[in-house]
Amino acid sequence: MAVRRVVPNIRSEAAQESREFYGLLGFEEVMNHGWIMTLASPTAPTAQISIMTDDKTAPVTPDMSIEVDDVDAAYATMRKNGAEIVHPLQDESWGVRRFFVRDPSGRVVNVLGHR
Repeated sequence: MAVRRVVPNIRSEAAQESREFYGLLGFEEVMNHGWIMTLASPTAPTAQISIMTDDKTAPVTPDMSIEVDDVDAAYATMRKNGAEIVHPLQDESWGVRRFFVRDPSGRVVNVLGHR
């Protein structure tokens, strides 16, 4: 299993203002589902920030997202090692397979892979 990217998730009710602010630092909008928007650097596309009001298909808003090349292997590893699964492994309508797990500090991590 390999990590492809790590993206901080910023909870905000001011998405437009956040987009404009991070735009000043060179980020551009690459995805917008209304409740979540991802901004990326045009010169380093894996440098990203996601801004969300809340997660529309999960019980909590994750603190960060980690994209891996094999989300099923990541899920099996976390379960085998007794990690707290906050949201079960499932396919989402927007093309990702994901689950949420709680890290030792209490942060919720969205572990995902694109389908």
